[in-house]
Amino acid sequence: MELEQLVTSLPPKKLGWSSRYNYQIKTVEKMLKEFNVVIEKDSDGYFVASIPNLKGCHTQAKSLDVLMERIQEAAMLCLEFEDGNSNPLEFVGIQKIAIKV
Repeated sequence: MELEQLVTSLPPKKLGWSSRYNYQIKTVEKMLKEFNVVIEKDSDGYFVASIPNLKGCHTQAKSLDVLMERIQEAAMLCLEFEDGNSNPLEFVGIQKIAIKV
């Protein structure tokens, strides 16, 4: 879990014979959500990523590093507009099949 610390100063408080500043540290916990990302490579060499649990969450890039940055940005945008009524899917696995054509 990622934690972010916010420091706020309180007014001076008498401690014995001198005045000192007292600081209060508040810890705010940010909720992390994990998603499975499906990555494929198209015929032009682009990597294409999608998150099945987030409707419409897709992106593409020439490198995997850039792709992972972009899919995180796309996921944050999709979460902003998520209606909250979606039921997350449980990842089971990927199977490859062969079909005679």
